[in-house]
Amino acid sequence: MDTTNREYEYLDQSPIDIVEDLAELRRWDVDRLGDDQIAMAIEGAWRTYSLSLAWFDPDETLRMVCTYDFSPSEEHLPELYKTVEAANDRIWIGGFNLWREHDLIAYRYGLTLSGGAGSTMEQVDQMLRSAVENCERFYPAFSLVGHEGATSESALAAALLESQGTA
Repeated sequence: MDTTNREYEYLDQSPIDIVEDLAELRRWDVDRLGDDQIAMAIEGAWRTYSLSLAWFDPDETLRMVCTYDFSPSEEHLPELYKTVEAANDRIWIGGFNLWREHDLIAYRYGLTLSGGAGSTMEQVDQMLRSAVENCERFYPAFSLVGHEGATSESALAAALLESQGTA
């Protein structure tokens, strides 16, 4: 079946149903919390990421939060906040927050489907991949600053260094 036909299949499904279908296809651990909410775990290279997606009907938005445990040293918090801000300046989709009350790094994104627009599996897949890719990309920088006391600039430079080849 071509992509166009698959897209039409999903236009009548709720975005949460599409997330569930995709999670089953990818064999991710998933927990359907209700008609409008789902949670899953996705294994990355650095961490296992917890993703929660919820359909919010009043503003017709599929909201996603991707989190992982992170307990930075209190003394490194000012530099860590600076690093989170700098990371957000480098991404176009979504954004990071440090949730101190829960000791979490959170990557958040909302897919607006106003006017009754439907979502596709490709949109949802891109949303989930962007979350994990951005968490993987910036995890080393957040860790260097929050645990080792590195400066924001040096940690981001090291974490964002594009490697060539394999060792």
